Amino acid sequence: MDTKFLQELGLHTENAGTSTGQNSMDSGQYIESYSPVDGKLIGKVSQTTREEYEQVMATAQEAFKTWRMMPAPARGEVVRQYGLKLREHKDALGRLVSYEMGKSLQEGWGEVQEMIDICDFAVGQSRQLYGLTMHSERPSHRMYEQYHPLGIVGIISAFNFPVAVWSWNSMIALICGDVTVWKASEKSPLCSVACQNLLRDVLKENNVPEGVSCIINGDYKVGEFMTKDHRVPLISATGSTRMGKIVAAEVGSRLGKTILELGGNNAIIVTPSADTNVVLTGALFGAVGTAGQRCTSTRRLIVHESLFDEVKEKMTKAYGQLRIGNPLDENNHVGPLIDKDAVQNYLNAIETVQKEGGKLLVEGGVLEGPGYESGCYVKPCIVEAEHDYKTVHTETFAPILYLIRYKDMDEAIAYHNEVPQGLSSAIMTNNLREAERFLSHAGSDCGIANVNIGTSGAEIGGAFGGEKETGGGRESGSDAWKAYMRRQTNTINYSTEVPLAQGIKFDLD
Repeated sequence: MDTKFLQELGLHTENAGTSTGQNSMDSGQYIESYSPVDGKLIGKVSQTTREEYEQVMATAQEAFKTWRMMPAPARGEVVRQYGLKLREHKDALGRLVSYEMGKSLQEGWGEVQEMIDICDFAVGQSRQLYGLTMHSERPSHRMYEQYHPLGIVGIISAFNFPVAVWSWNSMIALICGDVTVWKASEKSPLCSVACQNLLRDVLKENNVPEGVSCIINGDYKVGEFMTKDHRVPLISATGSTRMGKIVAAEVGSRLGKTILELGGNNAIIVTPSADTNVVLTGALFGAVGTAGQRCTSTRRLIVHESLFDEVKEKMTKAYGQLRIGNPLDENNHVGPLIDKDAVQNYLNAIETVQKEGGKLLVEGGVLEGPGYESGCYVKPCIVEAEHDYKTVHTETFAPILYLIRYKDMDEAIAYHNEVPQGLSSAIMTNNLREAERFLSHAGSDCGIANVNIGTSGAEIGGAFGGEKETGGGRESGSDAWKAYMRRQTNTINYSTEVPLAQGIKFDLD
């Protein structure tokens, strides 16, 4: 395989993983990154020691003193230039994402495009960090609110979106005047080094202080350095619900703030009026895109009994046409799972749901032979299941789709909302009343609810996040920037008297 893209991104056999803006440190202990595409070693990243972490934090704290005082539009200009740098290296970075994580090349390029888009969004946002002006009840007084940067924002990202989720957080945090420390997944560490290499050049060109953007590398123990650190007022963490509960408890114990983007168990409701061709397209990509390793992947297809057989037939036929293989080959639709642990979880879920009574409509299994040497390639499968199976209520990060039958809209919404997760949702319908009900207070309980598109593929302009065990956080667009700042209410008295609020009298003789 041609790996020139590694050299373009400044990646070599070994990479010093702890980085403070322009400088990097090498602990001599390494995380090895193996590609799920072919099982080969891509490179090694230095693990962050406690001493290196302390150096990173000191450098970040010092950088914050300068960065916060730069006008927000000036900070936006630095982010704009980073967006240009990403455009220049989109092909190479997209290939790295595909090779290190295993998603299709189209999805790898798409993830880098998300980074570019959020840079553009952040640039505009840098001139729109608005507060409100309020009328005071006291004469000759003015009230308003403003937003100030928090300080150091800790970002913990997952393997499935190894660059985009960091950019959602980091680009918005940067225009808000924060500095960032990023711990990427130990399953895709080279992507973080590549992003930092590109950003380092932009920071140097703008004489931005070292430490505005830093990376640390390691397993959950390195992440705990940040979650327990009072110097980090905000932790944005993406990962499993189990991980999120630990982070929330640790950060909450010190009264810090969290943005949590956790598990999803997303469903599409298919009503009698649905266009089954639209259903097919939306459900297929949602279920098999990124080999089912998106937090927004479609796990459940809840189909009205009048369309059940038709949808089952079309989905089964479509699955038979999927091409599984090297994701850097654009002819393939589905790449590998991230590692063999993920493969085992996939196999366990299929075995368990069958014991519960599930019927395999499209059989799963591990692929073997030439091109599948990594042992991480599996077959996307479809299971006809009942809505209340324990396995159906559990998120399995793999391409398993549960096909569920329902009788009426009340039943469909009940089935939809009964799982503990609440990230993304969709309804396929041409009935206005059904669509509006799904979007109403009595409809989907998820943070994202769509009509006639699938659950996967959110745009950066809207706030991204979910409810219940998904964590309740919001990232990316809309007014998500407010989470990265502290709100301050100001009152100015321009009179010669000091009247108290609520008409309280406190007169002295």
